[in-house]
Amino acid sequence: MLRVGLTGGIGSGKSTVSRRLVELGAVLVDADRIAREVVAAGTEGLAAVAAAFGDQVIGPDGEMDRPAVASLVFGDATALATLNGIVHPLVGRRSAELVAAAAPDAVVVQDSPLLVESGIAAASPLVVVVHADAEVRVSRLVGSRGMGEADARARIAAQATDEQRRAAADVWLDNNGSPEELTAAVDALWRERLVPFEENLRLRRPVRGGPPRLVDPDPAWPAQAARLMTRIAAAAGGKGRGVAHIGSTAVPGLPAKDVIDVQLAVRSLADADAIAQDLADAGFPARPEITRDNPKPADPDPERWRKRYHSSADPGRPLHLHVREEGSPGWRYALLVRDWLRADTAAREEYLAVKRAAAAEFADDPDAARYADRKEPWFDAVLPRAEIWAKDTGWAPDRSSG
Repeated sequence: MLRVGLTGGIGSGKSTVSRRLVELGAVLVDADRIAREVVAAGTEGLAAVAAAFGDQVIGPDGEMDRPAVASLVFGDATALATLNGIVHPLVGRRSAELVAAAAPDAVVVQDSPLLVESGIAAASPLVVVVHADAEVRVSRLVGSRGMGEADARARIAAQATDEQRRAAADVWLDNNGSPEELTAAVDALWRERLVPFEENLRLRRPVRGGPPRLVDPDPAWPAQAARLMTRIAAAAGGKGRGVAHIGSTAVPGLPAKDVIDVQLAVRSLADADAIAQDLADAGFPARPEITRDNPKPADPDPERWRKRYHSSADPGRPLHLHVREEGSPGWRYALLVRDWLRADTAAREEYLAVKRAAAAEFADDPDAARYADRKEPWFDAVLPRAEIWAKDTGWAPDRSSG
């Protein structure tokens, strides 16, 4: 099963996207609809709302008087927090029931207008944001919903900003164009990413990085890594000791394969094994063929290789996840080399030359394993230089998620 978080501002076209996904075969869990159900006449939710705000919030028909409630909470942060504290747990409980009832091979779309505001985006292996410019949204709200312009602008302003949504988005669906363009984009998303992601996740099948193709630095890499690290940290729970963006995509200005490398620290490899299924459920299945309990033959730093290894199941964002013991030589080494390359321009250029030579030599290797091995002698040779830099600068491992 693949859980997809779907969100977007009012008037963005999120409901249009959810309807099309259902037509394609998705199971929809609609937070707005559930929010109405949990405060319907006779429910414990409505009773709790009435206890908090008074019987005036119940209409003559026994249903919640939504305009009355809106007048009480709009512009009053305390009152809104009280209402959310009643409704959100009930919505969460009912949503969890619906997700649990879905088929094992389902693509479950959790449609939530407050996915970003509520901070629950990390619970979904993939987040899709539907976007339209503010003026387009105002026009739609006024034209199709009969909403006053001032009301439309106030509602837009009360929601998450475009920047906040973009930070949470794995997929950004632009809906400034025609309905046909949006439908085509949703169909492509379903066919090229959601269906294969679900199958990979269900079969615990990681995505391989493919042949080593170097690309120019992508300014989006740090934000993509940050989203992935948040999910990894949530999946690791208390056994995680920090997540860091490592490797070439963590070095500004350095061409690299379009594969994010992330390091998860744990207290012990036993803890790494204990959370392996949690990481797989979050979209990061293990790759036992790369797991190392023993060093490579004749390696000058044997302990460097002890780790567990996972990759992403998402075909749209390849990732390598290195799980190492906090404080181990390998854990420290990954952070040291990253920071040294960030600081030393000459070292970056030297490393780039090695990368380009290796990429050219193994351009047809489908899994790029020999490409990685080809670079190791260079790392072994330059490690003393990195250690001198660390001593001269007073460098110490950053235990945050930098």
